[in-house]
Parts: sequence; structure tokens; C-alpha cells
Amino acid sequence: MEFQRSSGVLLHVSSLPSYGGIGDLGPAAYQFLTFLAEAKQHVWQVLPLCPTGYGNSPYAGSSAFAGNPNLISLEFLCDWGWIEGQRIAGLAGRGGNVDFNEVEQRKLPLLHEAAGNFLDRGPLDAKLAKSWKQFQQFCRDEAGWPDDYALYAVLRRQFNTGAWAAWPEPLRRRQPQALAQAVAEHSRELALERVLQFAFSVQWNDLRKAAAANAIRIMGDVAIFVNMDSSDVWVHPDLFELDEDLQPVSIAGVPPDYFSPTGQRWGNPLYRWDVLEERGFGWWIDRIRRACTLYDIVRLDHFRGFEAYWSIPAEEETAVNGQWVKAPGLKLFRALEAALGPLPLVAEDLGVITAEVDALRLEMRMPGMKVIQFGFSSKGAHTHLPHHYTPETVAYTGTHDNDTTQGWWKTASQFERNAAEAYVGPIGDHPVWPLLRATAGSVAQLALAPAQDLLELGSEARMNTPSVAAGNWSWRVPEGSWKPELAAGLAAVVEVADRDNDPLSEPEKEAEVSPEPQKN
Repeated sequence: MEFQRSSGVLLHVSSLPSYGGIGDLGPAAYQFLTFLAEAKQHVWQVLPLCPTGYGNSPYAGSSAFAGNPNLISLEFLCDWGWIEGQRIAGLAGRGGNVDFNEVEQRKLPLLHEAAGNFLDRGPLDAKLAKSWKQFQQFCRDEAGWPDDYALYAVLRRQFNTGAWAAWPEPLRRRQPQALAQAVAEHSRELALERVLQFAFSVQWNDLRKAAAANAIRIMGDVAIFVNMDSSDVWVHPDLFELDEDLQPVSIAGVPPDYFSPTGQRWGNPLYRWDVLEERGFGWWIDRIRRACTLYDIVRLDHFRGFEAYWSIPAEEETAVNGQWVKAPGLKLFRALEAALGPLPLVAEDLGVITAEVDALRLEMRMPGMKVIQFGFSSKGAHTHLPHHYTPETVAYTGTHDNDTTQGWWKTASQFERNAAEAYVGPIGDHPVWPLLRATAGSVAQLALAPAQDLLELGSEARMNTPSVAAGNWSWRVPEGSWKPELAAGLAAVVEVADRDNDPLSEPEKEAEVSPEPQKN
């Protein structure tokens, strides 16, 4: 699928400088939209929005369908009348990195309190009547995954195990009588989880409307694999390579590469692609349908795995002793298109890519990815430099898995530094803007930069280091970062690089981003 020539910023929602200790869908998100509009950026890329599990990685979520409750704005819940302002006073402020433990201990209970207030008052309070009707409609429209996720989330808290595989046998095997008893015993808690999913949906949809009004498209991420400890595997164990004791037989990862000499042992259970194919790929159709309701553009993480995936025996401690196994590839994507129509997909095709992977991407007319930071290490890496780009490319200065451009430059070899300066001219100690201008001036349809690069931050602002289990995903934008001069500088690059291809004509555009959505 072709995209309009434009540029944008990669910034996860959790990285916003929101009140409450973690970025959310509240005022800080709208302030960022204002900055994007002023900077003439037309794409905002986020990471997966799912609830996170151990390690706080959005790529190891506890549901492929649910939204992360921690991203709900308590400030907007106050505006809605769900909770009093004094109840949320004293939470962590807008500065500093995310302290996930504090968010779980302080913010999440307040979210449940607000949801409980809505449950109690919604049917009776005239001020909440509209929201109550919307909630009832949400429950009708989104039947299925909210109930599965709600029961999983409630039981996970009850048993405090962190893994459904350690639950009592009747529940881990989903015996009907045990499930019915759990639903009966936890009806209130289940309703609270549904309310939180509704609140997330309303706040996210309001944000997307504000983005669309300013010609900003949201680019979201779908991780190819799901976490073992997730409602998806618990509800559908027959779709994954599990043994009779419901333990993984083989797990996902990648072989040794640029990031790790022993590869990456992700630990996700692998799909039984033969079973999925027999069932018409229904689960994947539902998953991509959900993604297309959340995002305008969908990035498929680890696209390589749709053609062939690295299968590691579950007992192995590293990813070295795995093997490549063929995936359904074109059969899957043809089934998705037949069910959903043309899809706005981008392939994350970084790493060692075979001719078969390229052929699959080209057959489906998906743009691939290039990262200019990779292009200076050797002659073989020059495919990541702009003179090799084609229009069906999404060009990055770096991604969430890279060091920041400033951090990379500090540790780059002299060979890389010489190559970079031969390509873009003198850099000195400021590599970001020369590389950003190079990607923006290329023929790539989309040119994106992480927010950390726009702010010229070093390695301390890195979002994720692959193969390192701790210390990731917590970075947040320093408050007050979206300065007018930064917006003006980006806008100037957009104008000279002809990337202001606004999908809306001027009369259709709103003058500015509303500071917040309409109150429910």
C-alpha cells in the first residue's frame, strides 16, 4: 500500500510527560499533537498499546487485543465525573522516568476506584447517562476479547503468580465449571476491567479524532508473537506449540546478529500455523481487524517471521541452537486481505533478510524499513543509506531498539564517523540534524525520527536495549521539551523536502488541536 510523502515522530504513549508517573492519553498527549501540527509532522508512531507484563515490555503484553489501563488519564476521568480531584492529588508528577512499581501501586488502584464509581453511579446519575449508554454499546460491539481479558486479569491478581500456567488445574485448563464459578465469584471485578477497557477506548478514540483533524495519522505496532503469560495463550492454547502440560515446546527468537552474539531468546510460544490455516486464520483476522480500528497505519514487527521463523527448543538457554521453520506467508496475507480488504501495513524487515522475505513484502506492496544509523558500518550496510532507498520505504534515524543517534555517535568507531561525515558533511558533536535531513530528503514515502533524536539526547534516553532484561521502556520526555523553535526547525525541513503532503485540504482542517476531548 502506498503512503503519502510525509514525516513524523516515534514516541510511545508511556513516554509522554503526563501527570501520574507514566505517559497517558490525557493533556500531555494533546500538547504533543499541537507540537506535531506546528512542526508539520503527519505521522505519530507508537509502540503496542497492550497491557504489559513482566519486564514492562509492550512487545510482551498480556493481551493482543486489550488496551493498557495504565495509559488512561486520571485527569480526564476527573473531568468525566468518575473520581474527585482530591483523590488523585499527590501522584508522581510529569518529570522523571516511569517507576512501574509505583504506577501499579498508586495509579492502578485509583483507576479501579474511578471505574467502581462509574459502575455505581452510571445507571442513576443523569450526568453519566450518555457515558453509560456508550459503555453498554461498547460491551455489545466488543463481545469476546474484553471478557477473556477481564477474567484473565482478575485471576492473575487473585493468584499473584504472574503466569496462568501456575493456576489451579481446572482454571489453567479452562474447565467450564471452574470458569463459571470464577465468573460468579468475581462479577464486580470483571465489570471493573470492562469499564477500564471502555475508558481506554473512549480516550484513545478522542485522541485519534484530534490527530485526524490536524492531518496526523497514528502508526501503531503489532508484535508478531504474543507472550506466554497472556490471555491469548490461556484462551487459545490449541493455537500454540504447547505440550500436554501446557508448556512451550519451542519458543521464538532470532539467531546471533548485530545486537547479540548468542541471538535473542524471546520466549514467546510459537504458533501452530497448520491449525490456524485449517481455521481460515480467524484469530489473525480478528487481531489485524482490531489493529486497524486502533491505528491508521500498522507496522508488523519482525515481518521476517511471517516467511520463516527461528524456532528454539524451549529447554535451550540461548537462541544459538535454533532452526528456521517456514511460516504461511502469502497464504496468511491473502486471507487477511480477503476478509478485511486492502491493509495499511508496513513491514519491519530489519536484520538478515532473505530473497523470500523481500518477495513476500513486495508481493503485498508493503513498505519496508531502513535505519540510516546502520548504514555506515561497512559497504554491505550501505543499503540503509538514502541513495539506496526506494519510495516504498519508511526511513528512520533510529528506532526504539537502537541507541539514540547522539548516543550512537559517541560510541561509533572512527570508520563509521568518517563514513558519516563523507556522506552528510561535517558533524562535530551534533549528528542528529544532518542524519535527519538526509532521511527527510530521500525518496522514502515516510521519514521518521524518535523523539529522543529530536531532543538530541544521549544513551541515557534509550528506550530499549535488546537482550537486556532490566531497565528498559521507562524513558519519558522531559517536561517543556516541545519548544516553538524545535517545531519551526522541523517544519522548515518538511517544507524543503516536500513532505507536507497533508491529506486534508485547508478548508477541512481545524485551526488547532483542541486542548482536550469533549467531556463525556
